[in-house]
Amino acid sequence: MWKGIQKYLKIVTGILKNKFLVAIIIFFGWILVFDQNNLIERVKLIREVNQLEDDKEYYIERIQLDSARLKELRTSPENLEKFAREQYLMKKDNEEIFVIVEE
Repeated sequence: MWKGIQKYLKIVTGILKNKFLVAIIIFFGWILVFDQNNLIERVKLIREVNQLEDDKEYYIERIQLDSARLKELRTSPENLEKFAREQYLMKKDNEEIFVIVEE
């Protein structure tokens, strides 16, 4: 057991004696953890960008659907009346409305 530990200690001390390797390890450690553009912040930003791209796709689809619906409502008075009756429960003077709610 001690021989295995001594072998690893020998490797570690060999690495620590090399100034350049220690400097490179410290540099990359600093970059990964403490720098303004560190790895943790980079991952958060990538996730945020992906979420924003998904939101963008959703809103583009929604704009297209709403634009088509608006065009349909502007071109046909019958469609406008149908929309007003369904969405806002509007009625003519001589009509009654019964709303059926399914549970």
